[in-house]
Amino acid sequence: MPIMAVLETAERYLPRGLRSRLRPVLDRTIEANTLDGETARAQRQALVAFAIRVVSAAIAFVSQIILARLMGEFEYGIFAFVWVIVVLAGNLSCLGFHTSVIRFLPQHQADGDLASARGLHVTARIFAMLSASVLAALGFIFLRLFADSFEAYWLAPLFLALFTLPMIALGDVLDGTARASGWTVTALTPTFLIRPTLILLFMVGAVWLGAPDTAVTAMEAALAATYVTTLIQYMRLRQRLRRAFGDGPLRLNPRAWLAYSLPIFLIDGIGFLLTNADVVVVGLYLPPDQVAVYFAATKTIVLVQFVAFAVKAAAGPRFSAILASGETSELRAFAGQAARWSFWPALLLGSAILLVGEHLLALFGPAFTIGYWLLPILFAGILAKSLVGPAEVLLSMAGRQNLCVVLYAIVLGANILMNIMLIPRFGLNGAATATACAMAIEAILLHVALRRSLGIAMFAFADPIPTAAKAE
Repeated sequence: MPIMAVLETAERYLPRGLRSRLRPVLDRTIEANTLDGETARAQRQALVAFAIRVVSAAIAFVSQIILARLMGEFEYGIFAFVWVIVVLAGNLSCLGFHTSVIRFLPQHQADGDLASARGLHVTARIFAMLSASVLAALGFIFLRLFADSFEAYWLAPLFLALFTLPMIALGDVLDGTARASGWTVTALTPTFLIRPTLILLFMVGAVWLGAPDTAVTAMEAALAATYVTTLIQYMRLRQRLRRAFGDGPLRLNPRAWLAYSLPIFLIDGIGFLLTNADVVVVGLYLPPDQVAVYFAATKTIVLVQFVAFAVKAAAGPRFSAILASGETSELRAFAGQAARWSFWPALLLGSAILLVGEHLLALFGPAFTIGYWLLPILFAGILAKSLVGPAEVLLSMAGRQNLCVVLYAIVLGANILMNIMLIPRFGLNGAATATACAMAIEAILLHVALRRSLGIAMFAFADPIPTAAKAE
């Protein structure tokens, strides 16, 4: 296995003192890549997802630096705001199907119901494309009717963003389909490696050929990169699905899928709004150059959040499988593992970023260093959320999606309210504080919900051995 060779080679070249300190971590990593079993498989998937996110974070960070340098704060702020809007709208356009695929596909495979698995794949893709197209059409009508209400520099980028919506939605569904099948590389590579690379290459190439270095050109590059990436992913995944499930009849169960997908749509939608509400509200209250500073700060500290993403990518299918087996003790143990997988790497990585944060922001341009003090505020919120790991995934997979909707609605309301109250008074610091407080509220509510609904203490510092097991 290639990763084993890398680990063993790295260990040989480490200094003796550092090697002895890292020995327990290396042992656990090697064990995760050699043992059989579902937990070890989930660990391997988390490691692969983590590695992809590391490379993705580097690509995204470098590309955003180049784009900021190329366009300047004002144009970069316009592009950043519009891109957040289109990714947010595209994710919401899936109406929860990109997550319900992860919930139902393992179940259909376990039951040997390949016809339902094929029907689920087709339904999810068509539904996402149709809903995204309808949303884009409504967006065109809105911009046409209320164009005079916007500053002129917003209109062209927003029109281009609407053309991008269907491919964003389709890409998210394809991502969920591949994750449900355990194809982590196929799931994550297009969105997190290929698309940002193509956006940068298309933008640099366009400017080199004489196009203006503006937000409009950047959105044109993003549109082209999104279509190319999603269509390639679709063709590749279609071949793999055909080999895995074969050709045959489709069995449709839209009522059950929709009954699960719509609450998930609310959960994921609210969660995604929570992730991006600060940027959106900053864009509504402050000029594009301030949006650029805030976006650069979030892009810097977001390097910590790919830890949570990697754990979530591996934990979702594993939670679903354990719940299907009914092994409560195994569920408790894996929930504690997932929380610890989220917290400790996030703490180490975030601390390292804070040490060099000002230098990282300076790479975007001299004006961006004023956003340094946003980093520790945002990191505090990320760390609070990492204490409970992917708790929302466990609640959703356990059928408590309606409870998740209520919790996230409370958190989103608090987040937006705090942003509206704090941004006019404290500017960017107010936005960061509101976001961090919302993350802390989210962590507390998820922890309490899991304790009361499932009897599970999903907390990084919880006793990994349940009390009942000790008594035995």
